[in-house]
Amino acid sequence: MADEKKRRPVVLLVEDEGPLAGAVCDNLEDDFEFEVAGNADEALLLLGTRQFDAIVSDQMMPGKKQGLDFLVEAMERQPNAKRILITGYVNPDLLVRSVPLANLSACLMKPMSMAELRQALHTALGLSA
Repeated sequence: MADEKKRRPVVLLVEDEGPLAGAVCDNLEDDFEFEVAGNADEALLLLGTRQFDAIVSDQMMPGKKQGLDFLVEAMERQPNAKRILITGYVNPDLLVRSVPLANLSACLMKPMSMAELRQALHTALGLSA
């Protein structure tokens, strides 16, 4: 019997803070395969290259397009991908409107733990923890 490697779900991580993006990839690479973009424009290009199981995006990013706007567009391009927004800013209006607007699986507040992100991805993708 061959040692079959389990397919890891592919996650697009949109995060402009390099150290945080690196930490996410390093800590969760056993469970997920990551593609990383530093802003919404890079992420939109990546959406055209492959199908993603989940998309995790920071809200505040450089450029004109912010995380929620990007996730709404991503929903149109890849409707089957689960979407998670991460933000360091407590904005009740953003939180209330973002979940239905982008059909979010979760909205996480920074600083978040790797365990929180792992759990949110597992839950969104229907994986056992």
